[in-house]
Amino acid sequence: MKRFLKYFLVFLLAIGGGFLGSAAGNKLFQPKTVVSVQPAAETTPAVQNVTYNTTVNSDLKGAIRKAYDTVVEIQVEGTTTDFFYFTNSFTSLGSGVLISADGYIITNYHVVKEASKVTVKTSDGSEYEARLIGTDSKTDLAVIKIEAQNMPYAELADSDKLEIGDQAIVIGNPLGEGISVSNGIISALDKELVVNRETMYLIQTNAAVNQGNSGGGLFDINGDLIGIVNAKSSSSSFSTTTVEGLGYAIPSNTVYKITTDLIANGYVKNRATLGVKLGTVTQQNGAFSPGVYITEVISGSAAEAAGLQQYDKIVRFEDQEVSSYSEISALLMKYEIGDTVKLTIVRNDKEMDVRVTLQEGIGQ
Repeated sequence: MKRFLKYFLVFLLAIGGGFLGSAAGNKLFQPKTVVSVQPAAETTPAVQNVTYNTTVNSDLKGAIRKAYDTVVEIQVEGTTTDFFYFTNSFTSLGSGVLISADGYIITNYHVVKEASKVTVKTSDGSEYEARLIGTDSKTDLAVIKIEAQNMPYAELADSDKLEIGDQAIVIGNPLGEGISVSNGIISALDKELVVNRETMYLIQTNAAVNQGNSGGGLFDINGDLIGIVNAKSSSSSFSTTTVEGLGYAIPSNTVYKITTDLIANGYVKNRATLGVKLGTVTQQNGAFSPGVYITEVISGSAAEAAGLQQYDKIVRFEDQEVSSYSEISALLMKYEIGDTVKLTIVRNDKEMDVRVTLQEGIGQ
């Protein structure tokens, strides 16, 4: 079987893995924002009576006291498999934010990706084994759940009302050393970045963010959740530039929309997909030249129906040349379920056009 290496763009603070779980019903962001969620076996729930906390609290210590116990430490154990089918066990650390009294927790997709066991430690030192409810790689969000009651949980603020210069508080598990707090301001809004190969529009803050903060909370001066921390800029071994004060978070309004779907369905509904997993080769590797390849065709997907195959190289999307996962992901966002797109692929050194009618589903 042909095999090749894939190289990832990096902006991650923690590593991990994910698997899809089942959904159970409850309310999120009570009482400021209310989501009615029915059991997974019933009909899709509707969002009801969404309101936001608008009370202003200028007390920094009070805001921290309100938010602190809603943030948890996360430890992940799992196994990764590369394209040579070598397996490696790993342990990684991250953070999460409780969003309901009965133990639903938001974290990052990249924190729990490929996890076989997820352990949550709350601020009082209690430990729980968590189950995965759902993940979304496009927004780098995931929902896990612990079996607990009467838990403290975060209230949601409207991220669309943020302004540059607003105070910001980061609470998480930096470097795996336990829950701690840093503060700063909102430095930029709608910052366009490619994180884990996905184009995202994020909140930028100068509050200290370190490895392990991934999945933790970005809070406002009222102690309400305005974002989920997922990235930071840092210097590399190829640069002498020192980078500080560039942390990023997924806006709370995006968090609300995605996690509502994850809890109800285990995935994000009404998103058009090809139904494939993709990998990018950045340099010649045996028979594989640089470009973007299909690494897996999802069973029952649009790609399977169109006849796409593992290791097909995608060279054009609707006559636009593509060479990376992020380019295809960004183009897909412009289309809806039921649209038909033309892919130009290379298979066995032969170029051909394949038309794919997009479906709702998991993957790209």
